[in-house]
Amino acid sequence: MDPITISLILVVTLFILLSLGVWVAASLFIIGLLALVLNDQFAIGMVTATSTWGGSASWTLAALPLFIWMGEILFRTRLSEDLFNGLAPWLDKIPGGLLHVNVLGCSLFAAVSGSSAATTATVGKFSLKELKKRDYHESMAIGTLAGSGTLGFLIPPSIILIVYGVSAEVSVSRLFMAGALPGLMLAGLFIAYVVLWSLLNKTKAAPLGEPMSFVEKLKQSRRLLSIATLITFVIGSIYLGWATATEAATLGVLGSLILARLSGNLNWALFKESLIGATGMSCMILLILAGAHLLTVSMGFLRIPAMLAEFVASLDLSVALLLVALTILFVILGCFLDGISVVVLTTSVILPLVEAAGINLLWFGIYLVLVVEMSQITPPVGFNLFVIQSLTGKDIFTVARYALPFFMLLILAVVLITVFPQIALWLPTVLNN
Repeated sequence: MDPITISLILVVTLFILLSLGVWVAASLFIIGLLALVLNDQFAIGMVTATSTWGGSASWTLAALPLFIWMGEILFRTRLSEDLFNGLAPWLDKIPGGLLHVNVLGCSLFAAVSGSSAATTATVGKFSLKELKKRDYHESMAIGTLAGSGTLGFLIPPSIILIVYGVSAEVSVSRLFMAGALPGLMLAGLFIAYVVLWSLLNKTKAAPLGEPMSFVEKLKQSRRLLSIATLITFVIGSIYLGWATATEAATLGVLGSLILARLSGNLNWALFKESLIGATGMSCMILLILAGAHLLTVSMGFLRIPAMLAEFVASLDLSVALLLVALTILFVILGCFLDGISVVVLTTSVILPLVEAAGINLLWFGIYLVLVVEMSQITPPVGFNLFVIQSLTGKDIFTVARYALPFFMLLILAVVLITVFPQIALWLPTVLNN
């Protein structure tokens, strides 16, 4: 059977499996095995065993469960309350007021979580209630949370950057460095939009809070000191070359346990729940990675990535047109798959095209994360939309409508890093010299 026919069979089978609700990891294993069978590959057991081990036995991946565990521990503490109460006194008089708590709170938690859904849930479970109590406009309260929650994918330590780094064989530490400035840029775009919206919609603005003295503000903000220290310690140790990503993750877990103990939240139930939550998430991601690696090896036997790269090369597309096509592809895939699955499922096929086009793989990782962030607020399977739906009771399309301006800002961010690639590449270049 020729490779094109086999490719069509594999694509159709994959969509059928996913539409039936089969787990992504199981679907990838089934398609990989089917590809080996259709290719008349007799050593299926050996290929499956070696590829599965090769896709999951990586020292770099040791950072993954540790960063997830760190986020799980902090998710179960009073961090959301501390973030809101610590930031609120300084933001109350700025146009947009406490809406900025969603943006800055998500930025801070993203720096210790690495998960978009966890960031949205942690900040939202307290901020939405407080914003509603203060009569903030519902669309902006929900929209700022939906958009800002995506920062969990970009601001280091990002789980999805670890997954991409392993899949593309790019340094995770360098990816963390590359994600810092684009993450801050995106947070800045969100803040600018909130300020502009507030100035143009003064009748919808919430009343100002009670005035506080400078000393009172400092006293209220002491709650932020511990989390700021943890962020600085974990991320700074990577940037300064004191620790690898895995070593920094270990320090992060230790630091989060200390913070939970100091806040009075650490007990056996929290420890057990956080460990079980981290184990479940890590196993899911590792299974997806193993399945994707088997599929990659299977497609290698069929020469599918090479033929696809040759086909795209024959079209003689410019880099800009290639990126536009990839953006549309990733957003469509993101409507049906979670972000990590999109990255793992596509890298084996897409990376040969990207390399052939002369695109820097470090830069492409940041571009890819930004595009995947769009899918987090795109129905019907935008994970952030589901999280906010569970917090507010609103239907998913209403939440998506509120998040639409932030989707457009994500597109603007993609355009900016494409036109000015040094936004992503400058920091890794400087810190590695």
